[in-house]
Amino acid sequence: MSITVGVLALQGDVREHVRALTQLGVRTAAVRRVSELATVDGLVIPGGESTTMDKLLHLFDLADPLRARIAAGMPVFGSCAGMIMLADRVVGGIEGQRTLGGLDVTVVRNAFGRQVDSFEEDLHVPALRDGATHPVRAVFIRAPWVEQAGPDVQVLATVTSRKVGAVRHVVALRQGNLLATAFHPEVGGDVRFHEYFVNMVRSAAGCAPGGEVRAR
Repeated sequence: MSITVGVLALQGDVREHVRALTQLGVRTAAVRRVSELATVDGLVIPGGESTTMDKLLHLFDLADPLRARIAAGMPVFGSCAGMIMLADRVVGGIEGQRTLGGLDVTVVRNAFGRQVDSFEEDLHVPALRDGATHPVRAVFIRAPWVEQAGPDVQVLATVTSRKVGAVRHVVALRQGNLLATAFHPEVGGDVRFHEYFVNMVRSAAGCAPGGEVRAR
């Protein structure tokens, strides 16, 4: 059984995510319309600008259909701005900013600082293939962090904030069929987060076990 993974193509790092999924041999689709959303088994919400995404989702009449697919269990992977869009609660958003919701988390927008505060960090992510021994090089650009997470949220990775000393903040997590990272795994060529997500999509679609996707 084959699957199709969509990438929300309204704004942000669309091509980078498509490239990562293509590297895994997965069929992809750009999603800009409700009819295109109906054809995919899972969806990536890319990094970009969350307030702009919110406006465009409503302009293209995608917000409510996407919320319905999320509620019905469609796997969704949000990176950076995508994490904000999946959060139930946002701190630091503009007045009237809306999210799609689904993740029982409070996310702080631009928590790590402005563009000039961007940084990279090696993260050990045991949930990924070889993730306990081979770290992921995570790229943080105007990144959010998770301030609070509900009991059903599985923390996948944390990082120490440079702004508040030794406090560690959640930067990768999963809740059911939703996956989110505060950083940009589509940058740098390490596709293990995409690999992990594609296998989530395969599982949700009822694909036969034993055929997990692995990076080439």
